Amino acid sequence: MSNPSVPLTLEGASVLHQMFHVRWEEWRGLDAHTRGAVVREFEEWLQAQEGAEGGEQSAAFAMLGHKGDLMLVHYRRDFVGLLDAQQQVRQLSLGAYLTPATSYLSVVELGLYESTRKIHEDLEGRNLTPGTPEWDTAIAETLDRQKKAMAARLFPEIPESKYLCFYPMDRKRGEQKNWYQVPFGERQRMMHEHGLVGRRYGGQVKQVISGSIGFDDWEWGVDLFAETPLVFKQLIYEMRFDEVSAAYALFGPFFIGLRVPSEKFGEFMRGEGRTAVE
Repeated sequence: MSNPSVPLTLEGASVLHQMFHVRWEEWRGLDAHTRGAVVREFEEWLQAQEGAEGGEQSAAFAMLGHKGDLMLVHYRRDFVGLLDAQQQVRQLSLGAYLTPATSYLSVVELGLYESTRKIHEDLEGRNLTPGTPEWDTAIAETLDRQKKAMAARLFPEIPESKYLCFYPMDRKRGEQKNWYQVPFGERQRMMHEHGLVGRRYGGQVKQVISGSIGFDDWEWGVDLFAETPLVFKQLIYEMRFDEVSAAYALFGPFFIGLRVPSEKFGEFMRGEGRTAVE
């Protein structure tokens, strides 16, 4: 049997990260009554999004550094839901004082490197031939069963952790190193070893991987949620020593945010950073 070259994947919630600069000078120019009304409207909207079920939530994060002031993370069932969320933010009164810095579009993804080979072996053991309608139907049925079994991971709730680290990344596909030309078995081995590192941090970091090939400028988006920011540095540093990261990974910009719950958003807009996140 020839190994499959393309690992199977499961897709779940649609994800949109929005990063904004607040036009603070204009904001401070408003009278106190108007600022209060704008904040209350946004707090009510955000509270409703926080309380929604998995796969349909939004959350706000105060950003550190020059890349932005406010990050909104939206999980929705599909792209139509993301469009609704994006339009709602634009139509809220606060939207008049937000300037987009950047954004990122992706879909929660579970890669099946570990089980793709087993699935192919099982189907071939049933005398099914790759590329036939019978094969495609069997693959679809298998993925549907796995998708139902992994629904909680595919349509997660946004963790309530204090810190968020988000970054996009690619696999190298240049002249010297091309991930997509490495034999499947080798990629499977490297991904297994890569995953072992991440699992050691399972009690400290909640990770959401989303695929963005065809949707945005990088191939994946990575969300790491934790109660302390130092664990981001420790985890990512250690992962850079494993083969898949050391030889084949390209990292995009990193965005760090602190969770601002809806009831504290007024403090954030008043410039009270510590009270807004604690």
